[in-house]
Amino acid sequence: MTHLLILLVAFLTANSAMAKEINGCSIRPGTLCVELDLRGADLRGADLARSGFRLSNLSGADLQGADLLNANMDMVDLTAANLSGAMLDNADLKRAQMIKAKLNQARLNNANLKSADMAEANLTGAQLKGAKLSGAHLMGAQFRDAQLQRADLSGTVMTGADFRGADLTGAMLDNATVEGADFSGATLDGVDFSQVIGVCKGCPGKSD
Repeated sequence: MTHLLILLVAFLTANSAMAKEINGCSIRPGTLCVELDLRGADLRGADLARSGFRLSNLSGADLQGADLLNANMDMVDLTAANLSGAMLDNADLKRAQMIKAKLNQARLNNANLKSADMAEANLTGAQLKGAKLSGAHLMGAQFRDAQLQRADLSGTVMTGADFRGADLTGAMLDNATVEGADFSGATLDGVDFSQVIGVCKGCPGKSD
């Protein structure tokens, strides 16, 4: 009986070790998975803090609740990926493809999202305090009830984006294209709309 238990433990341990590697990517904190094909990967709740995924393809991947704190995801493809509830504080996501990604309730405080393509992404209830989004494409994105205090949204294209109920206290919108965006009910203390391009709903002096 003892012998069988030892074999069972060894089998389960081996399977566990195998499960921690996907397409050559070791699933652990600080892993380096550069330019890998991880399309549709199941990474729910994975601890990937401080990991490197530069130029990797994670389109359609399930990263719900994953820990990606301080991760390097420069130019990563996250098209239609599910990052609901994921922790991405201080992550580098500049130039990332995040079209139609699910980021509702995700944490992206102080994240670098410069020039990222987040068209039609869902960031409902997400935290983006101090996030750097300059030059990002936010067309049709959902930021309802999101926390965007002190976020840099300068030069973004947010045509048709939904910011209803969001907190943008102290956010920067210089040269942002806001045509058709909805800021109804949003907290806009300290936000200067004098340099934005286009007409939007709920914008002081720029409402349609």
